[in-house]
Amino acid sequence: MELELSVLLILAIVGTTCFGVFEVETPRWRRLLKWGMIAALTLGLQPSLGHAALAVPLGAALIGTTYHFWWCRRNGIHPLYATPRRRFYSLRGWSWPE
Repeated sequence: MELELSVLLILAIVGTTCFGVFEVETPRWRRLLKWGMIAALTLGLQPSLGHAALAVPLGAALIGTTYHFWWCRRNGIHPLYATPRRRFYSLRGWSWPE
């Protein structure tokens, strides 16, 4: 279980650091729900699947990153910097801070 917890921690740290700029206005409950579901699935499957349960967070990260890059390119947003920022906020349905 230590390996699974380590991978979850690394993904949380890297994900928050690299992609946090894209979740600025996302409600906390939604971000907590996402991480809670990933952790619960991974740790819940670990007793029956062993280390293969790591496919859940790693697969989610791969799918999410692929979709993220596709969506950004399709909408004219830089995939790492979320620029132009005003356009990004508009596409997400967020109001621009005054």
